[in-house]
Amino acid sequence: MEDVGPVEYIVIAFPGNRFNGEIVPELMRLVENGTVRILDLTFVRKDADGTVSYQELEALGPDEASPFDSLDGEIGGLFSEEDLAIIAEELIPDSSAALLVWENTWAATVAAAVRRAGGLLVQHERIPAPVVAQALEAAAAAT
Repeated sequence: MEDVGPVEYIVIAFPGNRFNGEIVPELMRLVENGTVRILDLTFVRKDADGTVSYQELEALGPDEASPFDSLDGEIGGLFSEEDLAIIAEELIPDSSAALLVWENTWAATVAAAVRRAGGLLVQHERIPAPVVAQALEAAAAAT
């Protein structure tokens, strides 16, 4: 079995359908340096009248898809129709969302070592950046 790191997903909403591609270079940097591997990238769009459309990366037109040309591997197919419908329901009219699934490749060897040692992951939680910032500020103020 191939060592696989933890897999995560995010949904990024863009009110007013204003996706300018600024995220793409940072995402590419993470892929190129081996930090993450993109497993799925799907776009959901809700028009002003509430009409919803979905597009996997490979279904985008050449102009829309060109920022993602350097992504390696087979990307897509992990989100179910039910997943997409739930996300679309949450979107306000005249907005869009990017749904991204990635593997934290940097952690694959650690995950394999845990398995070999007979360890089991019993809890994993992301702490939101504002909460971390507040805790760090409080700790610095206390010293």
